[in-house]
Amino acid sequence: MKVFLVEDEFVVREGIKNNIDWAGHGYDFCGEAGDGEVAYSMIQKLKPDIVITDIKMPFMDGLTLSRMIKEEFPWIEIILLTGYEDFQFATEAIRIGVSCYLSKPISGENLLKEVDALSSRIAEKSKEREARLRYEEDMKERRELEKLEFFRSLVTGGKDFSDLIDSAKRLSIDITGMRYNTILLKVWSTRHDNYEYSQSVVEVSDGISQIAEKYGALCFDLNVEGMALLFRGDDDEALNRKMEECIDSLKELFNDYSHIRYFGGVGQFVGRITEIPVSFGWASRAFAHMYLTEDNGFLVGSEDGLKPEKEDVILSEIDPRHIDRRLIREFLRRGEMSETEFFMEEFINGMGKNAIRSTMLRQYIAMDIYFCVGDFVENELGLPRKDLGEALETPSPEILADENKTARYLERIVNKALELRDENSKGHYRDVVSDVIAYIENHYTEEDLSLNTLAAHVNFSPNHLSAVFKQQTGKPFIKYLTDYRMNAAKDLLSSTSKKSTEIGIMVGYKDPHYFSYLFKKTQGVTPTQYRSGSFGEGE
Repeated sequence: MKVFLVEDEFVVREGIKNNIDWAGHGYDFCGEAGDGEVAYSMIQKLKPDIVITDIKMPFMDGLTLSRMIKEEFPWIEIILLTGYEDFQFATEAIRIGVSCYLSKPISGENLLKEVDALSSRIAEKSKEREARLRYEEDMKERRELEKLEFFRSLVTGGKDFSDLIDSAKRLSIDITGMRYNTILLKVWSTRHDNYEYSQSVVEVSDGISQIAEKYGALCFDLNVEGMALLFRGDDDEALNRKMEECIDSLKELFNDYSHIRYFGGVGQFVGRITEIPVSFGWASRAFAHMYLTEDNGFLVGSEDGLKPEKEDVILSEIDPRHIDRRLIREFLRRGEMSETEFFMEEFINGMGKNAIRSTMLRQYIAMDIYFCVGDFVENELGLPRKDLGEALETPSPEILADENKTARYLERIVNKALELRDENSKGHYRDVVSDVIAYIENHYTEEDLSLNTLAAHVNFSPNHLSAVFKQQTGKPFIKYLTDYRMNAAKDLLSSTSKKSTEIGIMVGYKDPHYFSYLFKKTQGVTPTQYRSGSFGEGE
């Protein structure tokens, strides 16, 4: 630890400097000064752990110096030396946060004793700070899940303004702005199944987060649904310029990965936090075109941007590609239920705004989608068509007679197919999570066990595995692992006489201080108190 001395009396300064074997006692005597003004600049550069300073000095006294040090470097411990028995100095020193107040003359032995005591305190504080930072890092997964929940409430309009601001403050998210806009974005690899882990997709996702941060956008990872970027600014022109530059940077990133596909939907500008759902709605409408094209790109959601070319329906001019079953099958494979309404509207609008108004077209579209959904359930999910139940009822004349009823019918049968697909996936997810839990039980003693380790083990992306694990177990991965280790530690504390440091290592914590910190944080008592029966209640 570094020690710095400030003393205007040369003889005293030399005595303290030379009569104590600083290096022999484990200290680095890093510098000295004859007054506070010179000392302050040196302290800013050297950043010592302990400052020993006289009170009465020319140019700048010790109290003023101490006050300035504590304002800029609150972690530096200060010992004040004085030859004046003045209680006023003592109370002011305590108020500033000075650690010791010693009267001169003081022997080298007594001064060293005080320095040693401070050194122990500094070491303890340092360990405490490191443990706290490590705990916060370990809990990052929980924070990401909370951010996702916050974003969903932000774009669904489920909370009022004050609730949104409170949630944002709690998560240290700044959502203040005069204007807002959103981008929905998804990237996937043509070399992997939609649900499988692709290292390149993870790399690209990390790149998206970095680019979003560069342009001041808030980035929310929606897992299998993609990513969302929320932009804030003072006016539409500046905000639009920022978004265009961000999109250009994203395209440059994607161009480095030949097997990566991407699609983005851009929303409209709004002026209130509570209007963000409107912006998100337009972004979602544009995003739905991902299933209607094989091209990469970004599409702006607006009346003009998404306006169909054909206002009046002429049957002979309808592009057959717009009623291609491949588009429906692609959505059934990769779409989400939250996207169905927008997808079906844009799918039908692609044939012309008035397509749904034509009774003949309405019947054709409804029957085609009916057969496509049934084929998907039977041949791709391997389920009997009866599993669709009443949802796959043949469209009745009453349904087909009304365009709104037809649209709702189509949404209903598509959503039922997606529900069956997701149920099918949950069986796969249950197996994956069972595999993860078994891996935890066999490897929890390894300190480097992490979400990334397990994601690679089961061939998932970390964020996707985190969401699936929470869905299946009700706990974020890190909380599950911590609880498992703490329960193992409690069993060992109750059934053995091993030291807590040994037990910490046995349950995966080589750092005894961190094990003790985490045990107290989660159980409400120290390992020693738990063993003695002083039970508490943690988080």
